[in-house]
Amino acid sequence: MLTNEDIARTFPEITPETIDEVLQASRPRRCLMLAERAGLSSANAAARLASALGLPFTAQITPAPGAGEKVPVRLIHEYQCLPTAPEAATPGTIALATSWPTDERMDAWVLALTGKRPAWTLAPPESVDASIQENFGVGSGTLDEADLKALGAGDKDAAEEEDENAAIIRFINEIISKAATDRATDIHFEPQKNALIIRYRIDGELVPVRLPENLVQFQAALISRLKIMAKLNISERRRPQDGRINFRHGGDDIDIRVSTLPTLHGESVSLRLLGARTAPLSISALGFLREDETRIVRQLERPHGIILVTGPTGSGKSTTLNAFLRRILRPELRVMTVEDPVEYEVPGVNQTQVHAEIGLSFANVLRSILRQDPDVIMVGEIRDRETADIAIRASLTGHLVLSTLHTNDAAGALTRLTDMGIEPFLIASSVDLIIAQRLVRRLCPRCARPAQKRRAEVLPYLTALGIPHEAAGETETIHEPAGCDFCRNIAYKGRVGIFEILPVSEPIHDQIVGRASAREIHEQALRDGMRTLQRCGWEQVRRGVTSLQEIMTYAEKFEE
Repeated sequence: MLTNEDIARTFPEITPETIDEVLQASRPRRCLMLAERAGLSSANAAARLASALGLPFTAQITPAPGAGEKVPVRLIHEYQCLPTAPEAATPGTIALATSWPTDERMDAWVLALTGKRPAWTLAPPESVDASIQENFGVGSGTLDEADLKALGAGDKDAAEEEDENAAIIRFINEIISKAATDRATDIHFEPQKNALIIRYRIDGELVPVRLPENLVQFQAALISRLKIMAKLNISERRRPQDGRINFRHGGDDIDIRVSTLPTLHGESVSLRLLGARTAPLSISALGFLREDETRIVRQLERPHGIILVTGPTGSGKSTTLNAFLRRILRPELRVMTVEDPVEYEVPGVNQTQVHAEIGLSFANVLRSILRQDPDVIMVGEIRDRETADIAIRASLTGHLVLSTLHTNDAAGALTRLTDMGIEPFLIASSVDLIIAQRLVRRLCPRCARPAQKRRAEVLPYLTALGIPHEAAGETETIHEPAGCDFCRNIAYKGRVGIFEILPVSEPIHDQIVGRASAREIHEQALRDGMRTLQRCGWEQVRRGVTSLQEIMTYAEKFEE
């Protein structure tokens, strides 16, 4: 059994308070926390623990054939341990891998359930968790065979009903906790003809979740549980519903937006996970290049004008605006917002959520905000002429206005406002800066490999991206994706912004008044020195933040 003294001797760089904090965490989190506090990789931390206790260590786990038959799946999930191959050499023992040293209680459970004494090997927590999820799926230790049989029974007594409900609650909690651990932004419950599919959206990509077999038998109970948590009407299955869930995970509060939609084979449920940890605390964290950040900060310090952020749904516009609010927030300013919904709570900012069903539209709230003596106003989205008209007049009367538009590029925002019916001279006089953005995946910092590329190797990529060949040097250091346990062999971890920043210069001002097309404005912005989305992506490649493959994958999306 591992004691505080053992940890202190093995990790002299951490404090006794940190040791207490680590030991109070759940088993899967302990090694990760210890590694983080000691400034080590989780593999190095696990190797140190194994050496201190005289246990074997392995970086990669090979599960034993029929692992779920050797040890109950619920025990595998609860204790994060896995039977491994080859088998233990000593007769009467079973080889098991785990990420944290065991105690007498855990050894006793293994002996009682398998009839064999455990022979432990330590492994990195990412390897243990990935092997369990790959072989058994999320929640397989909750909805086990006994639960399936109970659910299939025609008549259940009160005790069986209570056990079934508890299993459903544990399963939903595990699905959400796993999503939060994997940094998922969305969870989708998708009913099909003979299956219930659950998928996470991680770093913009949909990732299928391996689940227990016959999960479709639980479909109605799982959907009902989600609707109860979101305070929705569980008997209403014909109409869409929206709600919210407050979920506690690892000391953090997660705000979850819930949307249900009737489909051919049942209700589809989508969960959007929002939390304080998902919002960057500074503009620098968003990924702006230095000169672009300087230009934005200079614009934010102005007392009036409009700054627009554009891009498709899911491109990080709300996160960018909230970073801007944090940058300008100070005691002498009164900052107010109208949002749908309020995704990030910003201390010191007066935030209002739209409720169209009771008449609280963007335009109505914005009109009321102007009577509240604000200095800075953030409008979640300009959707119609009325909202646009009020926002523009607010900027012309001495307010700094931040908002978003759904357009494909920066120049398109100006023509979109014109299409809404706003007079061009009002647009030219109020809009100061437009930022178009997309999100691309960051290379994993632990496994990305630098490679020297000759100019001839790089030029075809630049041609495909529409970037002048002068942007490349004779040789370029390009980081390439690899894959490791830290990033679950995906080679990417997290996302970074790609930006196109268009200041409204005098020539562009004249073009707006003259009702020039978006293409003409774009070409003038290029002459003024604007960096396109593709060019910004190339600069992020040169900085080692992302890869050429990622930029090429998103090249067509930049043009959407």
